[in-house]
Amino acid sequence: MQIKDNTFIVTGGASGLGEATVKELIQRGASVAIFDLNDEGAQELAQSLGPKAFAAGKVDVTSEEAVKTAIEKTVQKFGKIAGVVNCGGVASAAKTARRGDAKHTMTLDIFEFTIRVNLIGTFNVCRQVAQVMANQEPFTEDGEQGVIINTASVAYQDGQTGQTAYSASKGGVASMTLPMARDLASVGVRVMAIAPGIFETNMTSVMPERAKKQIIKDAIFPNRMGKAPEYAQLACHIIENGMLSGEIIRIDGASRLGKL
Repeated sequence: MQIKDNTFIVTGGASGLGEATVKELIQRGASVAIFDLNDEGAQELAQSLGPKAFAAGKVDVTSEEAVKTAIEKTVQKFGKIAGVVNCGGVASAAKTARRGDAKHTMTLDIFEFTIRVNLIGTFNVCRQVAQVMANQEPFTEDGEQGVIINTASVAYQDGQTGQTAYSASKGGVASMTLPMARDLASVGVRVMAIAPGIFETNMTSVMPERAKKQIIKDAIFPNRMGKAPEYAQLACHIIENGMLSGEIIRIDGASRLGKL
């Protein structure tokens, strides 16, 4: 799949991994639709990047109607959609139970919200974008009609204390990679997932320093947090490499998270 002169959607595109991906795609000659709940941030980013960047309005990935409307705006603006990179998500941290009262433990509302945004929201975007791509003309001689890249997390395998909801949501994202790739193979759509370790983003900025140091300590090399452009570079490679489908790639400096 060629990046230059093609159109991609990036959810969570106004900050963090999504923002870096938007910038990298634009730099490589793509047109990009930014889907984000933070419409103001998306508008500011789009204005800073020029006419190839488009803020699709306030997009709640858990809303079927909001995503449908944003996709329609994207098609009207740019035409065919070559792919989507799903970076939109939330973090949550609370133990399942503790001695004494249940204060600061994982509530059903927090668990359900985390699953709804990270897993159901990702599927909602995938399903609707895939339906559009399935009815397009192919981009390549292999018959490729689009590519989907979802964001899991190393927590899907190495979930730490307090990450039950987050790990469950990202585990769901990881687990649907292969079956979704199989579902969409007949319509020429590839599906991949990236599982980042700890990256420098707004989401990790609220983590306690002790937790950050512990995670960084477990990295083999390089011994640091990941940088958002490194995620974006991997996403672009996946787009361009037509043999990548149905797989989850960890990008984590070979870290394996231990118990905090």
